[in-house]
Amino acid sequence: MTKFIVLPSSITTSKHGEQIVSTYPSHIVYSTFYFTCIEYHFVSSAGTSNVGTCIENEKKALLKLKENLTDSSGRLSSWIDQENCCQWHGVTCDNKTGSVVKLDLRNQLSRNNGLGGEINPSLLELKKLRYLDLSMNNFGGVKVPEFIGRLKELRYLNLSGASFSGSVSSFLGNLSNLQVLDLSFYSEKPPENDLEWLRGLSFHEHLNLGGSDLSKVADSWLHTINNHSPSLLELRLPQCQLLKLPSSFPSLRLSSLLVLDLSNNAFNSSTFPEWMFELSNLVHLDLNSNNIVTELPDEFAKLSSLEYLDVSSNYGIKGPLKKSLGRLCNLKTLILSYNSISGDITDFVDALSECQSNSLQLRFNSLTGTIPESIGDLSSLETFYLTSNKMSGNLTPNIGQLTSLVSLDISDNMWEGIVTEAHLLNLSNLQEFSVGMTLGKNITLTFNISRNWTPSFKLTFLTIQSCQLGPEFPHWLKDQNELTSLIFNTAGISDAVPDWFEDLDLKLDKLDMAYNNLSGNVPDKFRFNFLANVDLSSNRFEVPLPLWSSNITSLYLRDNLFSGPIPVNICEALPNLTDLDISHNNLNGVIPLCMDMSQNRLSGQIPGSLGSLAYLRFLRLSGNNLSGEMPSSLRNCTRMISIDLSNNQLSGLIPSWLGETMRSLLILSVRNNRFSGPIPLKVCSLSGLHILDLSENNLSGSIPSWVGNLEGFKAELTSAEASQYQGKLKLEAKGRILYYDTILYLVNSIDLSSNSLSGEIPVEITSLSKLGTLNLSGNHLTGTIPTDIGNLGSIETLDLSKNQLSGPIPPSLTTLDFLTHLNLSYNNLSGRIPTSTEFQTKDDPTIFQGNDALCGPPLQQCSNGGTTISGGGMDDDGETDDEDKLEKIWFFAFAGLGYLVGFLVFFGTLIFKKSWRIAYFRFIETCILEFHEWFWNFLQKWLGCLMSKRKKHLRRR
Repeated sequence: MTKFIVLPSSITTSKHGEQIVSTYPSHIVYSTFYFTCIEYHFVSSAGTSNVGTCIENEKKALLKLKENLTDSSGRLSSWIDQENCCQWHGVTCDNKTGSVVKLDLRNQLSRNNGLGGEINPSLLELKKLRYLDLSMNNFGGVKVPEFIGRLKELRYLNLSGASFSGSVSSFLGNLSNLQVLDLSFYSEKPPENDLEWLRGLSFHEHLNLGGSDLSKVADSWLHTINNHSPSLLELRLPQCQLLKLPSSFPSLRLSSLLVLDLSNNAFNSSTFPEWMFELSNLVHLDLNSNNIVTELPDEFAKLSSLEYLDVSSNYGIKGPLKKSLGRLCNLKTLILSYNSISGDITDFVDALSECQSNSLQLRFNSLTGTIPESIGDLSSLETFYLTSNKMSGNLTPNIGQLTSLVSLDISDNMWEGIVTEAHLLNLSNLQEFSVGMTLGKNITLTFNISRNWTPSFKLTFLTIQSCQLGPEFPHWLKDQNELTSLIFNTAGISDAVPDWFEDLDLKLDKLDMAYNNLSGNVPDKFRFNFLANVDLSSNRFEVPLPLWSSNITSLYLRDNLFSGPIPVNICEALPNLTDLDISHNNLNGVIPLCMDMSQNRLSGQIPGSLGSLAYLRFLRLSGNNLSGEMPSSLRNCTRMISIDLSNNQLSGLIPSWLGETMRSLLILSVRNNRFSGPIPLKVCSLSGLHILDLSENNLSGSIPSWVGNLEGFKAELTSAEASQYQGKLKLEAKGRILYYDTILYLVNSIDLSSNSLSGEIPVEITSLSKLGTLNLSGNHLTGTIPTDIGNLGSIETLDLSKNQLSGPIPPSLTTLDFLTHLNLSYNNLSGRIPTSTEFQTKDDPTIFQGNDALCGPPLQQCSNGGTTISGGGMDDDGETDDEDKLEKIWFFAFAGLGYLVGFLVFFGTLIFKKSWRIAYFRFIETCILEFHEWFWNFLQKWLGCLMSKRKKHLRRR
């Protein structure tokens, strides 16, 4: 049998040129995970043809198959009765018999262009079919047809990413001739698989079960595959819910294995398994996205044939990069990103310099030191990523010797010194370059490149952040006419955008020149690709507002000098816009369209045309002079994430459709407006809400008990949710108004203060365990503070002041460890203020003032009746009434006894010691006489002074 090699099918290339191993999501749009291989002997050019005459009954079978399929892209348009079926798209026939031996219907376009419908059993008429590929289509969850198991001649079966459903275990074992099987992510719901069907497959060499549920065989998967598949060349089991990675395995029979992919399984292993290093022929090893916590062992040196190694995104792989790993001279691609690898890379790079590595990816680790000079010896290196480590020092000019380098990303380290032409001199193949700090403030890296220097490379992606690139706009970009992404964020440029840059006629995906001192008018000739992002924030650009391209989806122009009205045609000019921030400018007039137009002077009503922006995610209009009601058309903006309408003059009811249609809402702020009526119950169905600010309005009614349904205040934000927090937001917390920007995603706040809300505080609110700020002040709330208020374990700010709350302060309030700001003033609370270590630090009486029946520190001391007794006969200190009385009895008994002893000692001495007695009474007598003399002298002087003033008064009259 002719052997063939399967290439690593799961490798795709990112925008930055980084090789990434796909996690095979079922919803993926483009086909990236099918087998690419040298043709089998049974479909080779010697035995097959597209020009022979096909068999009539097989043609009819294929036409029946077409009838049951949907084909939006017209891929089967050549399948017509009048034509020879051997010439149809995707059909290959045997050149001798005319039998169809290969049916390749793989979808290589977008998912929307995939075939759908059902597979007709007429497929069974293809008796000699050896190759069947239905991958990357969209069959909409129909069951995998079991009759596939009756295609006895099949050698190759690929159903990956085809959106079938159901199990394949019942029929796969019948395909005894099968050699290649790819079932990766064939079902949108992970199908359970027990691997028992492997017993019937005697010759299979390539097996991909990515996305299957193998949890039932978590303990035996390796044993089963080892026993029934000893001839395997390629084994891919990514994302198969395998939680156990056997550390050792005797009698391993998989010696022929070339490719092993066990990524995305969360093994939670403290070591790399010993049996893995016995696979001496291994060429491709992928263990990314597991929970392996250990150092990289020297045993990797045994895998001398290894060309591809990926152990990224384990987060627990630590220790140094060892020289032994650098001596794997066949290793072309090494991906160690997203781990905890530390130390210097000099020894590793020195060893690697004797080999021919193509890709070295070390992003997001804890590497230190600097880039060694031996980096210049890696002449074959095409990809070099050191993003987000702890490296520092000067950049070696030897980087400029990497003549094969295509992509260089050394950003988010602490480089210093000067970058000159020498660092970039011989990088003739360079296409992507990133350097600087994403959120850097201290600029330590300076570019000093001659105005006359012309680089030999043509960049497509350039990022220079938090570096001193200016003050002039960099002249060495004059010939960079292939750029698609340009980021000069915080680059120290104080200049106007030159005309020659505009004349480059770039077509950009991203343009970011924020946080510079660029001035003048914004160039109006820029072109942008679809879904482009533009950020020119915090510069000194002037009128007019740019309306470049309909392809722009996010546009940030805040903090500039734009003035005048917003263009009336902005809706038509930017129809794909999802993010717009033109806040902190000098704009005026009415609003034709908006997303973030806060802190301007806009007036009038919010236009109903906003409802036509179905993809609108951010609506920020705070700090203007807007009036009227919220337009009902906004209910069409179902993807809304953040609404900030604070500090306007909006009125009417808060619409209930907010909770019906905007289920993804994370922020809702309408503070300081004129909204009235009750809080709509539907708002409580916004399960993702993390900030709710309805303060300073005229809301009435009670606080809905359904507030306990706000699940967003019970759980931490996911990374996906946190990444969606953008812009600034003004909130009241810790007793003052605060502006939140970069840490907005950390805020969990409910503010209903300064309204006319009445009724009791619902006990359900105490279930919001992740709530950080709760402000209910300035209302008409009655009843008691909920006894379980201590369940708010994350609360930092609690303000219940200026209400009509009564009863005692719950003891559970003293258990709130993170509480830094508390205000219970001006209520009708009574009883003793609870005492605890936490509350003893709150010695500010204004926290409790205005509650006349409260007592105890820091207010006045309590009388006997001032002790607050809670259920079970416990006072505020947690003591029973009987215990308290017993303490008082013992206290007074010992005090009385001490007084008696002191009295007897003193007067007993006077009784029995005559000389002491005489001296004591003489002392008393002397004191009385002296006091008497002093008193009469004082009285005479006072009367004399009084008479003198009286005489003067009479003379004046």
